[in-house]
Parts: sequence; structure tokens; C-alpha cells
Amino acid sequence: MNTGKRRHNFWLGNAILALAMLMLLFMGPLSNALGFWAVVLWMVLAAVGVALLMSDKSDEPPAPD
Repeated sequence: MNTGKRRHNFWLGNAILALAMLMLLFMGPLSNALGFWAVVLWMVLAAVGVALLMSDKSDEPPAPD
């Protein structure tokens, strides 16, 4: 099983989504500083994080117990 790059993508995707969550907490000051671009930056971060998480999916589902 190829766990090297896939595992890296999983943790990188989680880190980017955590950063997007922190952005939501501070969206007020960010929108005052960046304007509409704060929302655009948040959408890009969320999309990249989800894309990295989805690229980590394995080809086959695990066998049922």
C-alpha cells in the first residue's frame, strides 16, 4: 500500500482546513483588512484542503468484518 505521499496529502489537507476554520473565526477583521478578497481566500483554502483530502482516498473500500 502506498502510504508515503497519500499520508502526506491527508495531513496537509487537514492543516489547510484548520487554517480555513481559523480564518472563519477572524473573518470580521480579515474582511475589514482585505475586503471581498478575504472570502475568496477562504474559499480557495477550503477547496484546496478538501481536494487534498479527497486525493487521499484509497482505490478499494476496506473489506467488511
